[in-house]
Amino acid sequence: MTVVLVPLAQGCEEIEAITVIDILRRAGITVVSAGLNAHPVKASRGTMLLPDTTLDAALATSFDMIVLPGGQPGSNNLKADERILTLLKQMSQKNKYVAAICAAPSVLALAGLLDGKQATSFPGALDAFPRIHQQSGAVVVDGNIITSRGPGTAMDFALTLVELLAGNAKRREVEAGLVR
Repeated sequence: MTVVLVPLAQGCEEIEAITVIDILRRAGITVVSAGLNAHPVKASRGTMLLPDTTLDAALATSFDMIVLPGGQPGSNNLKADERILTLLKQMSQKNKYVAAICAAPSVLALAGLLDGKQATSFPGALDAFPRIHQQSGAVVVDGNIITSRGPGTAMDFALTLVELLAGNAKRREVEAGLVR
């Protein structure tokens, strides 16, 4: 069984969080949304999100992928959480998938996971990290690292994650059901 962690920080971008969770679940992938604390998450546009669990409780589970929604101050809140940075490094060392969208690729960069890698992000989010080969594509895959640009690319990002975890046939099946 494939299991994906989606950490939800206060101020995350709701389109990115919900799209990823929804599309992965449509593909039959188990998704655990985890708040950084036990409170509901107020997303960047004021939408209240209720995570499945807390990050502390989720850390007892083994995950195949972690997906970081972007948005602000959500991405900054992820950067400030040592548990997230440690988990990203551990998952990368185990060759597990690590994914981030919008401003959240900067969290991967802070953890040292994007050095020498190709990546994309919300314009300007990676400018402070010169060792990254910035790309302008909607979704960029470099080994076990997947990055995407922002809310407008969330569906392409989520479908790419489905393809990586469950194959192209499952991606086509999920995409057909979305009537894109």
